[in-house]
Amino acid sequence: MKRTVFVFLLLGFICDFLHAREYEVSGPQGGLSMTVTLPKGFDAENDSCPMVILMHGIFSSKNITPMPAIAKALAKEGIASVRFNFGGHWSSEGKMQRMTIENEIADALAMWEYACSLPYVTEIGLLGHSQGGVVASMTAGRVVSMGKYGKRPSGLVLIAPASVLKNACNNGRLLGAKFDPVSPPEFIRCFGVMKVGREYILSTQKLDIYGTAKPYEGPVMIIHGSKDTLVPMWCSEEFKNTYGDAAELIVVENENHRISRKTKKVAALAASFFKENM
Repeated sequence: MKRTVFVFLLLGFICDFLHAREYEVSGPQGGLSMTVTLPKGFDAENDSCPMVILMHGIFSSKNITPMPAIAKALAKEGIASVRFNFGGHWSSEGKMQRMTIENEIADALAMWEYACSLPYVTEIGLLGHSQGGVVASMTAGRVVSMGKYGKRPSGLVLIAPASVLKNACNNGRLLGAKFDPVSPPEFIRCFGVMKVGREYILSTQKLDIYGTAKPYEGPVMIIHGSKDTLVPMWCSEEFKNTYGDAAELIVVENENHRISRKTKKVAALAASFFKENM
């Protein structure tokens, strides 16, 4: 497991640092590295289209599966996307040890404001994978409840949304690290490599994930691999219960948590959903 995770993280490091750092948007930890993908032949000065904000999982990157494949699939359907690295992740500014889910929601809201500012964007959707799924769901709820942005999400896709992270922080076992949940250390090392700070643990313990997500009442697609060994199926089922009839849960047979076996299928499902609802 540790060797696989190391290779996965090394790939993210290489992919990100092959790209120049350009920061048009900032979150709590500083500049956010992002990539905008437009439909082929799209003229940003004269054309218009919807846009989806793509959010990766913990320790991952905008350039790691499944994000690039989803951006490509969306573009084929005439939908723009912006994918970005959360603060403290790879080519974005900040430190991993200062990461919290609340900080990532703030990053996502900053990207929401950016998307709203683009004159060619007609509607905005949100998509998140793993921890990014938790962030996307809570961001959608915040946008609706705050009511200050002029736009509401037109669609929401959650891929293996990792609400189990709250349970893990309360139980003192997070991604290979063990700790005292009542008095956690300054940091822990997840998978023996990545530093996660005390504030992440304590703040995640208190999150009202489903309650924050619930104000969003638009269409939802939830995708979960049947062979996911990191995020249990009950997480997606609980999100389905939260959203009720507005949500559809799709189980992809033999898919893992990283969405590395049936990447194109998952990307096509997401793109089709947004094409239908935006």
